[in-house]
Amino acid sequence: MFNHVKPIPPDPILGVITAHAADPNPRKIDLGVGVYRDGHGATPILSCVARAEQLLLDSQTTKTYLGPAGVPGFNEAINELLFGSGSEALAEGRVRTIQTPGGTGALRLAADLIHAAAPEAELWASDPTWSNHYALFPAAGVTMHKYPYFDWQSSGLSFDEMVSALEQRGPGDVVLFHACCHNPCGVSPSPEQWAAIADVAAGRGFTPLIDIAYMGFERGQAEDCLPVRLLSERCPEVIVASSCSKNFAMYRERVGALSVIARDAKNAAAIETVINSITRANYSMPPSHGPAVIDIILHSDELRALWDEELTGMRERINGVRKTLAEKIAASGIGRDFSFLARQSGMFSFLGINREQIHRLRSKYSIYLVDSSRINVASFNDANMDYFVAALEDVIGG
Repeated sequence: MFNHVKPIPPDPILGVITAHAADPNPRKIDLGVGVYRDGHGATPILSCVARAEQLLLDSQTTKTYLGPAGVPGFNEAINELLFGSGSEALAEGRVRTIQTPGGTGALRLAADLIHAAAPEAELWASDPTWSNHYALFPAAGVTMHKYPYFDWQSSGLSFDEMVSALEQRGPGDVVLFHACCHNPCGVSPSPEQWAAIADVAAGRGFTPLIDIAYMGFERGQAEDCLPVRLLSERCPEVIVASSCSKNFAMYRERVGALSVIARDAKNAAAIETVINSITRANYSMPPSHGPAVIDIILHSDELRALWDEELTGMRERINGVRKTLAEKIAASGIGRDFSFLARQSGMFSFLGINREQIHRLRSKYSIYLVDSSRINVASFNDANMDYFVAALEDVIGG
């Protein structure tokens, strides 16, 4: 059976992680891995999570199946986070949310749902988008296309070109949006631009699919849900794939959710049966530990306040690193403008350097990033930032 199987090239990010791990240089820096790191280079367990885990262990009496939707309290809490307590869609019973194995699981379930509901539907994603989007949707039989998004010259948003492209979409099309902290470019629409995008979506009749993996890392937890709420208010059908990996630092627990807004409660109930059928065929039942922990946090005033505090700390650290890094580069002898680093948001940005320079950073300085020049700014700290700036100055010159 397997005699003719050909090896598949490794994922570029996984290749960077492997090469970094094998490098003996004590000054090595991994700018490729997509996880939050604190000022010591660690990805710690949040205090709110540790406390909730202990409460769960003390109170848990069984590990029997929960059903395909997962932890009910988690799903209810995610609804409130995403849509807000005053959501008309929630009040009208038009929302169905189920727990999934991570944000990736939510996206794949969304892809399967799209293909099951409308086999001819095609999906449009920003150029660029998260590399795994290009694997997830075609694997489910959904054809993908690109719309303009990132301006390499300004390291900003190609908003007019983006809107022009969206105005060509219509019923039968699905348009994928990053709600905040765009991965990989770090550029997001402003609140005013999101309102304009929602108007286009409502007018053209395409189905928005929102990937919200970094809620709370851009402007704040509620603020980062603005595109979810605007599109949900103005469009009759919306799909949302959310992740708790980053904002709860629960990466390996694989906690995510798929939310679908339907035209009415009857249609929502029908969609739920289709989702349950797809789930049954994929993984049957989701794991419960991570969602049960988050259920405890979001239904405890004390732990919810602690989570807000810790999430704010992560966001402010990232924003501070961006500002400091931009200032240090400006103060060096580098003859290029990197001020965009301070204007962007979230963990990721494109440096905009070429492959030769990227490979020189790796071979000469043990600084690892993928060939697109995407970096994780959360990987910088007081111990390595000056080393990086000096290395960057060397490889690109003045």
